[in-house]
Amino acid sequence: MLDIYAGKYALQTIKEQGFHADLFTNFLGASGGPKWFSLFGLDKYLFGDFFKGRNKELNLIGSSVGSFRAACFAQKDPVSAINRLADGYTHTSYSAKPNRAEISKTAIELLDHVFEGNSVDEIINNDIFKAHFIVTKCHGLTSFDNKVAQSAGLLSSMMLNKIDRRLLRWQYQRHVYANPASTVQIDDPYGFSCHYIKLTAQNIKQALLASGSIPLVMSGVRGINGSASGMFRDGGIIDYHFDFSLNNLTKKISTNNIQNTKQALTLYPHFSPVPKAGWFDKNSKRKVLTQHYHNTVLLVPSEKFISSLPFGRIPDRNDFTQLDTKTRIDYWLTVLKETDKLAECFNDFLIKQNIAKIQKFRP
Repeated sequence: MLDIYAGKYALQTIKEQGFHADLFTNFLGASGGPKWFSLFGLDKYLFGDFFKGRNKELNLIGSSVGSFRAACFAQKDPVSAINRLADGYTHTSYSAKPNRAEISKTAIELLDHVFEGNSVDEIINNDIFKAHFIVTKCHGLTSFDNKVAQSAGLLSSMMLNKIDRRLLRWQYQRHVYANPASTVQIDDPYGFSCHYIKLTAQNIKQALLASGSIPLVMSGVRGINGSASGMFRDGGIIDYHFDFSLNNLTKKISTNNIQNTKQALTLYPHFSPVPKAGWFDKNSKRKVLTQHYHNTVLLVPSEKFISSLPFGRIPDRNDFTQLDTKTRIDYWLTVLKETDKLAECFNDFLIKQNIAKIQKFRP
């Protein structure tokens, strides 16, 4: 029910050292809205058991719903937080024809539901689980909330992306709102301008809302505290499933005067074995660069598991319009429950250390 993929260096490390929590220095959470529900059981297990009691840092890097998950994982009780996110998202409902204002208001309510008690301080001051929210700053027509102007801007983005992903640099910048003690640096061959801003009590909710503000569907976020003025939207626009490396994960160690390079690993629970770089690549044949996944382990629901779910697929944002509210909620609740089986599979894998089960990652 659970497929495990590893880049070539990650697989080599696991064969040498076994599969255990301390191998990982980084954790990725992709965009995808309710597609994330297919990973819910894994999330609970990973942060309720696998990483429990950890005393070395784990960088939590997410875009859109992946940022919301990171905000949950960095709280004192990550399992309760991720349960609140799943419950709040599942029971979200809209009017018959919701506008951007209504959808954005509902997102704010969901965000407030995820943050409870001292959550803000817990996230900002967490020295072990360090949250990073990726947000996209928009320029030109993509910065307008006017639907016609924004649509024209997104159409031009689609055309530019077909020619060369690097051309999107004209329209978008990457902003990373990070734990104040973070040393994460993104190495991006596509050359997107990347700005790092410390998370504060004044900007954490603004940044998180912006990271999930879907173009055309939601209003953008302006005036994030500590940032340059401008329009900020969904981090998945340029970092949908990620196509970059993290240069802080390379640590050089000296042994008998010989310099070796030891790569820390990245754990990436994902709903697909085929990551896509950006939002405009969702339906394209463009592949992520293999070298960006050399040190990554992906945990992916198998096709067999997915086919066993209601409708034979994982949830999708289109369920809001294609299913009536009761059918959608019942379907999503069933998926959430079924994903506990993925956690059981992963636990069984860890106990048996069945390394032969791991497949080599091929984008």
